[in-house]
Amino acid sequence: MTCVRKSDWMSVVWAATSPESGLFHPVERRSEVKDLSDRFNDLRSRGEGYVEVRTANREFPVLTLAFRGDHAVVHLMSDTERLSLLVGDGTVPSGAEVEVPIVDGLAAFTGDFVLDVDRAWDLVHDFAQTRAADPLGEWCEL
Repeated sequence: MTCVRKSDWMSVVWAATSPESGLFHPVERRSEVKDLSDRFNDLRSRGEGYVEVRTANREFPVLTLAFRGDHAVVHLMSDTERLSLLVGDGTVPSGAEVEVPIVDGLAAFTGDFVLDVDRAWDLVHDFAQTRAADPLGEWCEL
């Protein structure tokens, strides 16, 4: 039987772009979901950012949110071998490309995998609270 402490259930582990430097700060931080929300809001004010989120008591799954302006891309790392992209919401046409920051560089994604940033954040926030990635939408394994 696995026991989960209330503090584990109420907290989340995350790493994110530093609002001050604009660079990814890879040191994970354990906090309440509210602190993660505050960081996202700081990054949203800057116009772009990258966030990695996982549960406090498990190494996987890890959800990442990369965004620039109104466009976002969400990745799911199920384990060390499996990476998936969340299918886009039609915000950007399929043939168009959008660049978002991944760690400290920009990466281009087709509209097939681009979401509205508010929708993407809602999904990441739900994941941080429920610890479930499957109900977030359709995933395309890479």
